[in-house]
Amino acid sequence: MGDPKGKKYSGYKSFQYLEPEKDYKSFKLVKEVNRIEPYWVPLSEAEEKRVHELYRKCIVVAVHDHAKVLPVESSEIVEWARLARVATAYEGLSHSCIDAIFDNLLGGIATVTSQSGWHFEDVVYDLGMRLSDIAHQDFVVSCGNIKGIIDAYKEGKVAFIPSMECATPIENEVNRIDVLYGLGIRMMGLTFNESNMLGSGVREDHDGGLTYFGYRAVERMNKIGMAIDLSHTGEKTSLDTIKASKKPLFISHSGARGIWNSKRLKSDEVIKACAERGGLVGVLAAPNVPFSRKHPQFDIDTVMDHFEYFINLVGIDHICLGLDLFYGDHVAFHKAYSTGNILNVGQVNFDMITKELPPRVDYIKAMENITEGYNNSVRWFVKHGYSDDEIGKLVGGNAVRVLKEIWF
Repeated sequence: MGDPKGKKYSGYKSFQYLEPEKDYKSFKLVKEVNRIEPYWVPLSEAEEKRVHELYRKCIVVAVHDHAKVLPVESSEIVEWARLARVATAYEGLSHSCIDAIFDNLLGGIATVTSQSGWHFEDVVYDLGMRLSDIAHQDFVVSCGNIKGIIDAYKEGKVAFIPSMECATPIENEVNRIDVLYGLGIRMMGLTFNESNMLGSGVREDHDGGLTYFGYRAVERMNKIGMAIDLSHTGEKTSLDTIKASKKPLFISHSGARGIWNSKRLKSDEVIKACAERGGLVGVLAAPNVPFSRKHPQFDIDTVMDHFEYFINLVGIDHICLGLDLFYGDHVAFHKAYSTGNILNVGQVNFDMITKELPPRVDYIKAMENITEGYNNSVRWFVKHGYSDDEIGKLVGGNAVRVLKEIWF
């Protein structure tokens, strides 16, 4: 696939300004390019030409991912995460069509000082370590505004937008939202599967809705210009939040419960409410999550069943790309946290309403990592007859438009 946008990547590798084993413990990391044999959606010569024109002319925004590189040995993942010296996938991103990426860091597995994750000190340590590395190179640039996204697109760089999947680390301190914003966080989920001080997560059987503190947090996020994400938030809490927010919201990475009846996926009611408020919905491509009986083989067509379901439900102006990918063995990553104290991660199918599990796969074909996922999304849209204008909206135009309403 090469470099579809001619990005200005010099070959920098994470933490090369330090000495491994002297300054930090290193781990053998997976290959960012061709860890497994890549698969590209097949196109005609004319379609191929059009795809490369779209790569160049469209601003591509990855609304939810983790641009990290996992260790080769899955047995080392927990220790690797605890040390929080996470390599950013500079090489992998240089081969992608992405211009801006909302990076959700280590999330609940940042366990520097705790065993259960989501502690404020841990997420700040994790964030600071990543930004320190990013500050030592100039290909991936820390970003917190629309200008940064546009500049990255024009300059052949990638805008790195720090994000958090849930607000648990703020505990009952609303001012910590300001602190996180000051440290660069520009999107934050309310809950991650389980309940916190703000409301209920998707794992809960009983959703109590947005709490009093949750209303205060939503108000503060609106005022400060931080996007709100409802991907892991429970049904009633999501609806309460959409109603309470004065700004559009994101469901950055989910799927359609109308296709697969899982609590991890979103109901038509929540999707419609989010769209009516001007918000955006992104489909995830994490293995074994967005199942579809129409395409049960878990490939890009399976994911796009959810994508097109949302388009038919609320229209193309309310859809974006948030594939929830990284570089490494996604299934091994989940298995590493399926037992023990870190209960917020674990196996992704804990919450099936039907108690029926889809067939298991190691990865989604054509979407094994961030590079494959986003490049192939453009290829799939071209192959299936979407117009240039529609593709421009889906891959980044919608996200930029909505962020202009939220950010300052």
